[in-house]
Amino acid sequence: MALEFKDYYRVLGVDRKADDKAIKSAYRRLARKHHPDVSKRTDAAEKFKEINEAYEVLSDPEKRRRYDDLGPDWQRYAQGPTGQPGAESPGGFRVEYGNAGDAGGFSDFFRTIFGDLGARSGGGSGGRQTVDFEGLDDLLGRRGGRTRRRGDDVQAGVDISLEEAFNGARKSFNLETDEPCLTCHGSGNVDGKPCGTCHGRGWQRARRQVEVKIPAGVRGGQRVRVAGESGGGADGRGDLYLVVNVAPHQLFERKGDDLHLELPITAPEAALGALIEVPTLRGRVSMKIPPGTASGRTFRLPGYGMPRVKGAGAGDELVRTKIVVPTSLTAEERELYTKLKDLRSDNPRAYLG
Repeated sequence: MALEFKDYYRVLGVDRKADDKAIKSAYRRLARKHHPDVSKRTDAAEKFKEINEAYEVLSDPEKRRRYDDLGPDWQRYAQGPTGQPGAESPGGFRVEYGNAGDAGGFSDFFRTIFGDLGARSGGGSGGRQTVDFEGLDDLLGRRGGRTRRRGDDVQAGVDISLEEAFNGARKSFNLETDEPCLTCHGSGNVDGKPCGTCHGRGWQRARRQVEVKIPAGVRGGQRVRVAGESGGGADGRGDLYLVVNVAPHQLFERKGDDLHLELPITAPEAALGALIEVPTLRGRVSMKIPPGTASGRTFRLPGYGMPRVKGAGAGDELVRTKIVVPTSLTAEERELYTKLKDLRSDNPRAYLG
């Protein structure tokens, strides 16, 4: 099969008279755009490889000279006038047709023309393709070539009950993060060729289970930081941040570190007083309702609120009474209420005039 001539100038979008600065600028712009970790194109990896190959040639004076001398007529010199592989080029160098040298993961066209030169960093001694990520590393969160120094931080939500926020809890999560490829160990290549497992990225998606301790007293909207439990990197894992959502409770309303509870009481209990069991998140406690308690009166249970995440102690539980009036009366009850009404001569609305 005849090899296709590659127009490296067209790949980088530069003029044939472009200087080194223009070539480098074009490469960096295209590398940012088409890097497989950034681009959503299905052919991003192949496009990125083509850009790297063009830059490998045009940024190297010797390779560029050879490429410019041969031009589209390269096959005539590659095949030779007698049909035998190899011929002397106009520039005085010999073109080897075949897999000469070690050109790593470059195209067959590159191997044919530059196999004896190898990749820029490897020469002819097992040189692997070296990609210039200068200026691209900060964009992708990595340094020193294709090695990501530290794993990415990950933020996720966690739903807990008020009881779990009160007592603290342990939650298990299945996280999907970027991890160093197990095949190439994050290098992106195997034996000088792009890794078939991660397609040269050096990273692959992985799922793992993480158990996290939720501290007692945490509030809704707060973030819990779990150090070193996110995606992996050469210098360690990133951090996991959990945004806490505390579900509403059927009895209690939280305000700061205090818990508020509405306590229904009957009219006789309000008038005569009573000892009533009150629910708390630590269990039921007995609370004395003094005689003559009005509806809406608030009682405080010190230390029965939420634990303080920072500092000792806990908030309070505030119990607000609500007198419940029966909606239906028996004949006997109606008689008693009528008698009570007749016995009371004071008018609670007298101040209204």
